Amino acid sequence: MLNRDDIARLIPHQNGMCLLDSVQSWDAERICCVARSHRLDSNPLRTGTGLSVVCGIEYAAQAVAVHGGLKTANAQAPTRGYLANVKDVHWQVGRLDDFEDDLTIDAEQLISEGGRSIYAFRIAAAGRQLLDGRVAVVLEGAAQ
Repeated sequence: MLNRDDIARLIPHQNGMCLLDSVQSWDAERICCVARSHRLDSNPLRTGTGLSVVCGIEYAAQAVAVHGGLKTANAQAPTRGYLANVKDVHWQVGRLDDFEDDLTIDAEQLISEGGRSIYAFRIAAAGRQLLDGRVAVVLEGAAQ
């Protein structure tokens, strides 16, 4: 299990923009992270009306970035990653800050080729699915 400090060493997101609190498990294809930052008034994605469920895409993207960082920990790590697209997103709620329970962010790498990856993601709280979808990422500096 990794904590927030470990996560911050693997991704470019620092301070309040590092939204994840821990990695519960991971392997070559999957990662499961936990976040509590959706409850914080200081969350940088929060607006005057709360934290929209759309912000869950950033939580998923950070889980993907952590997964990539863990997988390349012993290799030449890319300097940057880009969220290339988001597809098939389905949300069942309007806001994330309505949930007192921790968020669980699951991501599974479906395809990885030449510095490009596609992940399926799912975000839940207390066993209730809040949103799911797919993201594509491109890693700068990765072997082509």
